[in-house]
Amino acid sequence: MEDRSAEGQLDHLPALAAELVGLPVDVIIAFGDAPISAARKATDKIPIVMPLAANPIGSGFVASIARPGGNITGLSGFATDMASKRVELLKEVVPRARRVAVLWNSSNSSKLAEWKEGQAAAARVGLELHSVEARAPGDLDGAFASILRLRPDAMIAFAESLTIAFRGQIGNFALTDRLPMVSELREFAVAGGVATYGISRPDLWRRSASYVDKIVRGAKPADLPVEQPTRFELVINLKAANAIGLDVPPIMLTRADEVIE
Repeated sequence: MEDRSAEGQLDHLPALAAELVGLPVDVIIAFGDAPISAARKATDKIPIVMPLAANPIGSGFVASIARPGGNITGLSGFATDMASKRVELLKEVVPRARRVAVLWNSSNSSKLAEWKEGQAAAARVGLELHSVEARAPGDLDGAFASILRLRPDAMIAFAESLTIAFRGQIGNFALTDRLPMVSELREFAVAGGVATYGISRPDLWRRSASYVDKIVRGAKPADLPVEQPTRFELVINLKAANAIGLDVPPIMLTRADEVIE
């Protein structure tokens, strides 16, 4: 196994992808849209397995779900209704919330649908979503300052390459400023969010391993259908909630797949 990480510096991804292609490797596993895009530009010959792509068709990674048609296949995370569920989750966890800051990257086309879906859900449950953008690591401090100026009751962090890489910094900000944070991946709860709801990443990695197995046994990515997510998890960080003085409704704790204490 050859492991390469950009450590949140997305502009390093093309060089890292080219390095793997030059070794060469037999299969590339790329998690998230930015790494997949970098790998795709680096090679159209080496098979690429994506444990998660937000919108593989919309991003141009595959021709169709049933027949990808190129050298990329794997798992899709395209489920915009999850954005609605996270907005509803935030309202359940923080009933008093009215104003919510949303930390995201609008240059990630797959997140535009999530933003629109979230706005529609917010209108239904009486929340106001306020967009705060960060497209690069250097934007985070400014984004945090913008959130503080908004004086929101809570925040939502969209999960994508940048926010995943800097989830520790984002979680620390939320804890320090006593902001209940909701996101998609369990890692954001571990980092300091009070709740997450989304696809199970361990399940994605296990399922992506089956793609690698099929490919090394001779299957072509073009012929391996892209799978949809099937396992979702609700994680509550009771320790973080207690630290910021938030009382999580008992019903939420009974529904959770995991409670971090």
